[in-house]
This record gives sequence, structure tokens and C-alpha cells, in this order.
Amino acid sequence: MSDHVLVSQVDGIRRITLSRPEKLNAMSGEMAESARAAFEEAADDRDTRIVVLTGAGRAFCAGQDLAEGAIAPGKDLGAWLDRSYNPLVRAIRRLEKPVLARVNGIAAGAGANLAFACDIVVAGESAQFVESFARIGLLPDSGGTWMLPRLIGHARAVALSMLGTPMTARQAYEWGAVWRVVADGELDGVCEELARTLAAAPTKAMAAIKSATLRGWEQTLDAQLDLERSLQRALGATADYREGVEAFTEKRLPSFKGE
Repeated sequence: MSDHVLVSQVDGIRRITLSRPEKLNAMSGEMAESARAAFEEAADDRDTRIVVLTGAGRAFCAGQDLAEGAIAPGKDLGAWLDRSYNPLVRAIRRLEKPVLARVNGIAAGAGANLAFACDIVVAGESAQFVESFARIGLLPDSGGTWMLPRLIGHARAVALSMLGTPMTARQAYEWGAVWRVVADGELDGVCEELARTLAAAPTKAMAAIKSATLRGWEQTLDAQLDLERSLQRALGATADYREGVEAFTEKRLPSFKGE
């Protein structure tokens, strides 16, 4: 891990914190690679049931650190993306466990799109999301041109990307980009409660929901019905399904093991 990417885990909840607060957690290539490694470790760790991605201090992530030499004009930015952000976004999307983004303060550029790559986004009321790429002559990367139109619609996504206009937390909620907006002082408590709820959930069902929903954007209804059938067949054979039905019949809370 990088000194600027902190990882901790308690009760099945793995926290990945971008920690460069003096730079509003602006990302370096090393940070992106360390964050990707942290997500890949979460995938291999059976004790990890959910990942929370957040930023230290008063920001989530201000995007790429433009002072980094690897992205100076004249450098191959495509090769840079292949080494840094693209593997990180893929690791988030492919992780067969829920990923919760706790967005505090600014989420700009790649920082905004990393938040949108997560499964559930909770934002503090002072949070802002900015597709700032056009201001320096670039287009949104890190999946921004794929995720944002699907979350808020084509017209809004294109306008935000071309103009670089900040999207407030309230707008993000009203337009469907985030799950909840809460008072800044309540952000930690709400995210902790939500993380514990997800950590206690049936892990394989969470993975199936994530996979099926993502694939549903690109498939026909017939293909999606076939996928749901296959996934439901597999889930129906799990111990968690048995436990869920027994708990329902016995009028008690289920104790899911992720098996």
C-alpha cells in the first residue's frame, strides 16, 4: 500500500481511505495502483464483506494531481490510464462485494468518477461532483462517459462534462447519481450503519445483484431473464438462502455467513 492509501478492516468492513488531505486527496499514479491493489486484496479476502471508499480530511478526491510528471503535455495519456485508473475502476466494478462511497467535500475529475463507480454513494451535504476535464482540454475518463449518462441522463451528463459545472450533492441526489445526501455531521454515522447492514447481508446475493444489474444495461430482456434464472438457481443452493427462509418462518433475524 502507498502511504497515501490507508486500509483497515473491522467486522468484515474494509475501509480504503485516500489520504493526502493537504492536496484534497489528489491522486497520483502510485495512489491509483495502491487503491487497485487494496480492492483486489478485498476480492481475495473471505473475511471482507463490504468495502467503504472515502477520503481523509475535507475532500473525497480532487482528481489527478496535475503536478505529476507522467501526465505532462506530450506524454501518452492513454498508456497512463491503462496503468492507473482503468485497472482501479475495473477492480471496483468487478468486486463481488458491495462498495460504498462515503463522499465528503469535493469529488472532482477522476475522483468523481471513482465515486460513481461504487455501488452505493452517500454524500455529505457540502459535497460537490465536478467533471473538470474539459477545463484542461480533456474528456472525462475513469468511466465517466459511460457511468454518468446512465446515472443522470445524456443531456445532463454532456452539459456537466462540457461546461465543468459543479453538481451539488442535492442535485446529484435529485438526478439519481447518489443514494443519499445527509448533513455533514451525520455522514460518518449513516455510512457506518449502512456498512454494518451490508456486512450482515448475504454476500453471494449481493454479488449477484451487482453483476446482474451491471449486465442488464447491455443485454436484451430475454438475455437478462436467462441470466436471472442462472443466478437464482445458484443462490437457491446456498446455505444463506436456507438460513433466510428459516429465519423468515421462525420470525427472527437471519445470520448470513456468505456461503
